Amino acid sequence: MIPFVLIFAIMWLLLIRPQQKKMKEHRNMVENLRRGDQVVTAGGIVGKVAKVKEDGEIEVEIAEGVKVRILRQTIATVVSKTEPAKEKE
Repeated sequence: MIPFVLIFAIMWLLLIRPQQKKMKEHRNMVENLRRGDQVVTAGGIVGKVAKVKEDGEIEVEIAEGVKVRILRQTIATVVSKTEPAKEKE
C-alpha cells in the first residue's frame, strides 16, 4: 500500500501540480487582457488587442484596418502589456 501512495505523491508533485499552476497563470493572463496589449494566438497570429468583449471574445488587429474576433482562451502569450491608465486626481 505504501508504494502506491508514494507513486501517487511523486506523480502529483511532478505532473499534476505544475500543470495546475500553469493553467492558473494562463487564466490570470487571459482575464487581465486590455486594449493595446500585443498578443500571440495559439495559431501563431501576432496582433494588438483592439477591444475586449465580455462574452469571452476579444477583437485583435492583425494588420492596419484588419480586425478579427477570437476567443480569449486561444491567446497563447502576451508579448507586451500596456500600462494601466492613470487616474486623474
